[in-house]
Amino acid sequence: MESDKPVSKVVVTGIGVITSLGHDIDTLWANLLAGKSGVSRLEQFDVTTFPSQVASEVRDFNVEDYMDGKDAKRNDRYTHFAVAASRMAVKDGGLDPENWDPERVGVIIGSGIGGMMTIQEQSKRLFDFGARKLSPFMIPSLIANMASGIVAIEFKARGPNMSVVSACSTGSHAIGEALRVIQRGEADIMIAGGSESAITELGFGGFCSMRAMSTKYNDCPEKASRPFDKDRDGFVMGDGAGVVILESEESAKARGAKIYAEIAGYASTCDAHHITMPDPEGSGLARCITNALKSAGVAPEEVDYVNAHGTSTPYNDKFETIALKKAFGEYAGKLMISSTKSMTGHLLGAAGGVEAAVSCKTLQDQVVAPTINYTTPDPDCDLDYVPNVKREAPVKVAISNNSGFGGHNVTLVFKQV
Repeated sequence: MESDKPVSKVVVTGIGVITSLGHDIDTLWANLLAGKSGVSRLEQFDVTTFPSQVASEVRDFNVEDYMDGKDAKRNDRYTHFAVAASRMAVKDGGLDPENWDPERVGVIIGSGIGGMMTIQEQSKRLFDFGARKLSPFMIPSLIANMASGIVAIEFKARGPNMSVVSACSTGSHAIGEALRVIQRGEADIMIAGGSESAITELGFGGFCSMRAMSTKYNDCPEKASRPFDKDRDGFVMGDGAGVVILESEESAKARGAKIYAEIAGYASTCDAHHITMPDPEGSGLARCITNALKSAGVAPEEVDYVNAHGTSTPYNDKFETIALKKAFGEYAGKLMISSTKSMTGHLLGAAGGVEAAVSCKTLQDQVVAPTINYTTPDPDCDLDYVPNVKREAPVKVAISNNSGFGGHNVTLVFKQV
């Protein structure tokens, strides 16, 4: 039975991640604070003919640790990651699906691309052997909403359920929309985040052809992702998943749950400027940040830390810096800003989920993960990017930015509890 009572406060009570730097939040967090890169030469396939040859791949992942083998074969790898991260988040949150009200638990997990491996494999089968050899599981496996569907089946979560597809802002959008579901009183608990597995010949080649990825550092992969550094030349593709448990404070306190942080605000905007290039004036993202802070009841001067979109592309990092200055004014110079994509690579639709988790850990442990590979300052990027070394500092409010092809911008606001 849905409640029509609006919820004033929503908190994060569980985290699950799958990344190149760890298959759980504690390992990922330790590696981020150590300034370790998860980027290496791509091994999944021969990259000899590809301009970019580095990636942040998830390795040593055994799907059967999280799913029945028969079910795993029917689903794409992006769904495997989503199920794994969701299982971890539910366990981390101390939740027992046998004892929750399934109609009060929902799922919003997005993917920027969906089942890219399925698309590639089934296309080859079609052209090699004909239409009769296509898998009957092809369509359910590749569609981008299936992660939310499978996770709901896994946990008998019968509350609000949908998927978000907004390129690299997908994970942040999913968490923001899940926040709204709880605030409207439509659910007590939401499983939310993003998942991506697009490092295939087709997916990787497509991004290469856009000239969006780093090509200068094929011989030293760990240096390829260098957000805000003058010598950055493109992003590094990664895969994985980031899922958080959002819960009304009332529900969390009633069961004595561990609380990482409050998710206090969310906003989204669109640049309406270009399909891939951010607005050079930074207006769309600046407006998004301002609106998110208003929704959280937070003044700009109360923000301590920004987990930046920071992709390591020349355009994004310059224009995100402009947006931060526009949103925060002179106070932008006092912000601690870091891009953890310098270590995880860019997980596309999963980035927002992982970076929300990082923002929560920042608030919990009062330490900011660095932006690694920052060696040469760029006059266009002249803020404090917490270069190369973690920083212990008081952090009461953190925001997480993500933007995506299509001009999408999302900002999430987290507060210390």
